Amino acid sequence: MVPCRSVPGCNSNMSHVTMQDSLLGHNVLTRIGNKNFSIFLTRPINPFTLPPSSKIHLRVPRPHNHRLPTITAAISRTKKEATVETVKQQLENCYLLAGINYKGFTVKQFQELRKSLPETTKLIVAKNTLVYKAVEGTRWETLKPCMKGMNVWLFVHTEEIPAAIKPYRDFQKEKKLEDNDFTGGVFEGKYYGPDEFKTLETLPTRAEIYANLLGSLKSPASALVSTLQAPARDVVMVLKAYVKKLEEEAGAAQS
Repeated sequence: MVPCRSVPGCNSNMSHVTMQDSLLGHNVLTRIGNKNFSIFLTRPINPFTLPPSSKIHLRVPRPHNHRLPTITAAISRTKKEATVETVKQQLENCYLLAGINYKGFTVKQFQELRKSLPETTKLIVAKNTLVYKAVEGTRWETLKPCMKGMNVWLFVHTEEIPAAIKPYRDFQKEKKLEDNDFTGGVFEGKYYGPDEFKTLETLPTRAEIYANLLGSLKSPASALVSTLQAPARDVVMVLKAYVKKLEEEAGAAQS
């Protein structure tokens, strides 16, 4: 309570004045005679201040979605280029390129499989797109039909195709991997699908070809005609064997 005379405009009829301060103004309680009065004096509004309940929303401009090339992307691109180059190198002196479905293979199984393969073969894990990029425009391009799903690629660098394939067949049987079969392969520019692949596994060995074709050269003309109708690989091999035989006979005669 403050004396009435301390409030501007107050006269002597006002006995007491009570002032209650608030954020929005002054609440003045006064008593005149036997009656109480409440007068609210509004506080002047500062145009540069905001009410306590006001919230300020600031919009921060978002950066444009322009990403700079990352180091990871550069490394990935380099790995892809290296994989394509590796495939191209393996195609040199390659007689058979075949795909194997490796879905479900474990790391341990891969390691065991690689150890079981002969030195004349090479097993490479590569994406279908990268392998196709390496074979595109070459005689291996006919491999495209089997480039579906998950493939691991077998490169055979020997003419003894059945002997090169047999280790995987043995591994497949031992590990009970019936679903992990050959998805296809290319031999002498021809594509062999899964149903035809067994034809490659039953090709005669070099020794068998030599024996059969050399024998046919000593047979009647009809047998020789059937020999000449054999695949180019067989004819070339028998001719080489025949030349070698003649050279050995000539050397024996001179001695």
